[in-house]
Amino acid sequence: MKEKQKQAIALGYEADTDHAPKLKAQGKGYVAENIIEKARRNEVPVQEDASLVELLSQLNINEQIPEELYQVVAEVFAFIYRADQDATP
Repeated sequence: MKEKQKQAIALGYEADTDHAPKLKAQGKGYVAENIIEKARRNEVPVQEDASLVELLSQLNINEQIPEELYQVVAEVFAFIYRADQDATP
């Protein structure tokens, strides 16, 4: 059985200019591994959710997430906020 290729996406949100989070990077295989490695190297929390990655990977770079995904993406951002708060001494 062939192992499924790793996928990764990166989201970004600028409160001053964005109405919703935007897709900032996406990739499969080697590119996905680089996205994850860069996030970890920069101490950006990584959350694994294959279903969400599958949905968001259909967007174009710098495209805002669709309204129907606001709730689930808000949960991801809440996870990141909590992880960041836990890491702050």
